[in-house]
Amino acid sequence: MKREAQSADAIVIRGARQNNLKNLTLTLPANELIVVTGVSGSGKSSLVFDTLYAEGQRRYVETFSPYARQFLERMDKPQVDAIEGIPPAIAIDQTNPVRTSRSTVGTMTELNDHLKLLFARASKLHCRNCGKPVRRDTPQTIYESLPAERVRITFPVPVPKNFSEQEIEDLLQRQGYTKLQSRSKSLIEVIQDTVRAGSTEKPRVMDAIDAALRFGQGKVNIYRERKSGSEPDLISERKSGSDPDFRFSTALHCAACDISYSEPTPAAFSFNSPLGACDTCRGFGRVIGVDYGLVIPDESKSLREGAIKPWQTPSFKECQTDLAKYVRKRGVAMDVPWRDLPPEHRAWVLEGDTDWVSWKKSWPGRWYGVARFFKWLESKAYKMHIRVLLSKYRAYTECTACGGARLKPDALLWKVDGRSIRELMLLPVSEVQQFFAALQLPAPLDEATDLLLGEIRTRLAFLGDVGLGYLTLDRQSRTLSGGEVQRINLTTALGTSLVNTLFVLDEPSIGLHPRDMGRVIEVMRKLRDAGNSMVVVEHDPQIMFAADR
Repeated sequence: MKREAQSADAIVIRGARQNNLKNLTLTLPANELIVVTGVSGSGKSSLVFDTLYAEGQRRYVETFSPYARQFLERMDKPQVDAIEGIPPAIAIDQTNPVRTSRSTVGTMTELNDHLKLLFARASKLHCRNCGKPVRRDTPQTIYESLPAERVRITFPVPVPKNFSEQEIEDLLQRQGYTKLQSRSKSLIEVIQDTVRAGSTEKPRVMDAIDAALRFGQGKVNIYRERKSGSEPDLISERKSGSDPDFRFSTALHCAACDISYSEPTPAAFSFNSPLGACDTCRGFGRVIGVDYGLVIPDESKSLREGAIKPWQTPSFKECQTDLAKYVRKRGVAMDVPWRDLPPEHRAWVLEGDTDWVSWKKSWPGRWYGVARFFKWLESKAYKMHIRVLLSKYRAYTECTACGGARLKPDALLWKVDGRSIRELMLLPVSEVQQFFAALQLPAPLDEATDLLLGEIRTRLAFLGDVGLGYLTLDRQSRTLSGGEVQRINLTTALGTSLVNTLFVLDEPSIGLHPRDMGRVIEVMRKLRDAGNSMVVVEHDPQIMFAADR
C-alpha cells in the first residue's frame, strides 16, 4: 500500500541502465518543475529522453488500436527494471523536423485555424473593382436609402438563350407587368412601381421593393423620375437607356459593379486547402520560373558585349545574331549598358513583339524575345542537356497571381477592421497582439465568435510571453532556430490546456537573452500549475533556481 501511494503522486524509476546510466533508481515528484543538470556525458539525456520520455510515449502509443499504431512513431522499450506512475509524455526538444514550406508560425501555433474561422464569421467584403464595402440589402435598408423624391422601382429580367424577347414579354404581360424601363437582346428591365418616397405610405413602397426583389432574383434598380419623361409601356420598342441612379442586391453582389461573390468559408482563408490556395502556386506563394537576374547577370554589359548570357554559347549563337538584326529595325541601342536602356526597350528584348504568333507564322518577321526562347527550350526538356541548361537559369520567384499571399484573390477582399488575413500574417506577432487587443467587433457578436477572439488573444499573448513577438505568422517553420521551435511548442502546449501530462524539455534557454528568461520560466510554471509534470534538461542558473528541485 505504501508503494502504491508513493507511485500515485510521483514517478519512480528503478534500475535504469540506458546508455551510460549505471543501474539508476530515483523518484521524481509529480506536478513539479524539475531540472536535470550535469556535465557533458553524465547521462542527462539518457535519463530524461531515452528512458523517461521513451517509456511514457511507448505506453501511450500502446493504448491505441493496431491500425492507429502503424501511423505513430514507435519507440523501443528502454533498459530499465520498472517505471511507475508515469503519465503520457510530450518531448519538446531543439530539433526542427519541419521541412515543408507549407508549415508556418501560424500553422504551428494553430493561429491560422483560429483566424480563418474568425474571418469566415466576422469579416466584411470589399469589392475588387470599386473597393467599397459589399453588403446584403433588405427591403428595409433599401427603403431607408431612397431619396425623398419621385422614383421608379424596377427589376431586371435576363432573357435566356432558348427564349425570345417576345416570349418573355408575353409572360410578363400575363403577370400584370405592362410597363418597361429598357430592353435589350439579353436583358429586359421592368417597372414595378413609381412612387414618391417619404410621402407615399410605407407599406406600398415596401411591397413594391419586396415584389421587385422576388421577380428580379434579388436585384432592384432605382431611377429618379425625370419631369420631362413619361413612363414607356411594354409594347414600345424603347432601347436600353441611362444607368440606374441606385442599385441594390440581397446577395453578396456589388450592385454598382455588377460583380457577384461567393460565401466566405474557413477553407477559403487557408492556403493548405484546395478551396483557398492560389491556383497558380498551389498555396506555396512561389513558383519556379526563369530568373532574369541569372539570364542577365552583369547589367553593365551591352547587348553587343553579351549581356544575355545563354546566347553566348556556340549552341545558341544564332539567337544573338537574330537579336542584332531585329534591334536595328526597332531602334534599340546595342552598345549601351543594359541597366541604361529605357524600360520599354528592355521589356521588348525580354518579351518580344506583342504580335508574334509562332515560330512558323511570325518568325522571321517578328522578334520572339528571351521569354519565348525559354518556352521553346521547355518544349525540348525531354533532352537531358536542355534540362541541365534550364536548371542554370531557373529560380523560385514570388507568385505573380497572388503576390506571395498563397490565397485566391477573393480571400484578400474580406477584411476585419480594415485588414485582410494576409496583412495580419505579415505583421510581427507583437503588432498583431495590439491589433486584436484593440479590436471591437460590431454587434451582434455571438458567443462562438467571442470565444474565438479570446483564444486568439490568449495564444498571441503566449507568444509574446516567451519572447517571440518579433516573428511574423507567415514565417516558414523550417527557417526557425531550435530554441524558437521549442518555445513555440511550449506556447502551443499551453494553449491546448493539457493536464496530467509529462513535459520533457531540452535546454529551452538556448538562444534566449537573459532578459527574456523570466518569460520562459513563467510559461513552464503555468504548465506546472495546470497539473502537469515538467522535467527539464538545463544548465542556466536562472531556471535552476526557479525549479522546485
